[in-house]
Amino acid sequence: MMKWTKLALRNILRNKRRSLVTLLAIAVGFAAISLFRGYTSNMYFGLETMAVRGEGLGHLTIFKEGWLEKGKLDPEKYMFSKEEIEKITRLVTGEREVILATPQINLSGIVSNGTVSTIFMAQGVVPQDDRTIKGSWTAMRPIKGEGLNEKKPFGVEMAQDLARFLSLAPGKDGVVMAPTLGGQMNAMDIHVSGVYDTGSDATNDKYMRLSFNFAQSLLDTEKADRIVVLLEDTRETGKMRTVLLARLTGAGIACEIKTWNELSLFYSKVKGMIDMMFLFIFCIVLVIVVMSTVNTMGMAVLERTREIGTFRALGLKQRGVSTLFATEGGMLGLLGSFIGAVLHTCVWALIRAIGPTYTPPGVSTPVPLTVHLVPQALVLLSACVIVLSLIAAIIPARRAARQNIVNALGHV
Repeated sequence: MMKWTKLALRNILRNKRRSLVTLLAIAVGFAAISLFRGYTSNMYFGLETMAVRGEGLGHLTIFKEGWLEKGKLDPEKYMFSKEEIEKITRLVTGEREVILATPQINLSGIVSNGTVSTIFMAQGVVPQDDRTIKGSWTAMRPIKGEGLNEKKPFGVEMAQDLARFLSLAPGKDGVVMAPTLGGQMNAMDIHVSGVYDTGSDATNDKYMRLSFNFAQSLLDTEKADRIVVLLEDTRETGKMRTVLLARLTGAGIACEIKTWNELSLFYSKVKGMIDMMFLFIFCIVLVIVVMSTVNTMGMAVLERTREIGTFRALGLKQRGVSTLFATEGGMLGLLGSFIGAVLHTCVWALIRAIGPTYTPPGVSTPVPLTVHLVPQALVLLSACVIVLSLIAAIIPARRAARQNIVNALGHV
């Protein structure tokens, strides 16, 4: 095999200019795909963090059975009672992989500064648990003001565009109104404890966060519509859903559990779009790689027809000719992948050094352009390029190997 490799390498170097163009085409295509794969890896991580931490979805959300289908029609019937909340929390937190389980209420209504009113959508959360769920997200999206805390039960966190519209800054007061579960209108005073950026233009003008007890008082209930579960490891999400569902069902609690990516519509839609873009770019680059290799090897076969005839006259079988050209194609793929990996690393280091930023559609603030270095993707892509180069080289090689020996020797 070593002899075949040396011979293939010499044949590649025979026409340096053509081989260089082919190698550059493969290398640039390799670098483009690998860099975009690193970018998508960062995007997926960012979207995951935004869903789990930023949106406060945690990793799993437990609903009472029927809530997702009929909860809006008869919310009180499909909410967890105080006793059920305590029982579920005790059972769930008994698992080693669970960090916390906390009740929440989602509600909507009207918020006013005394002069102007507008609609709002809010999450009722336990302040201490919400800080745990937010984790590192708090540093990325800091709150102006002191934020929710147990000492101020009427305190709220308000999205920045909503606060700007109502001219409410941290320390100011307002009023919220919402229908209770019984259908009556309830109004309560609020104190703006903090203003925050949701990270999305679509929600910055209507979102608020309230303390869980305050939300219960506004809806005149002691119930919760969901229990959010935060895990130690995101990779355990699917497994823990199965485990917790079995445990809760066994305890007589009729419920359904959704994962964070099932509840985050933004994540699923953006991920689908990015996956389609990656597939499109991947296909284009692979076509370029295959066509470049086929062109190079086709020209090599045409120029070396007499050489092929000589090999065949000396006893080399058709399989040997195919192997020789396939090895050359594989060497082109290997060398192109190596140069592409070097180019990828250089561009990756340059991006890290410069630290460019951009503002994605629908996002309210600039984000850093980050490309992850994904070794597994580089190895997989290298193997794919080498295999495709081998296959692309076999196409003209098989045609060359089937030539008549006498005609090949007399080729001009």
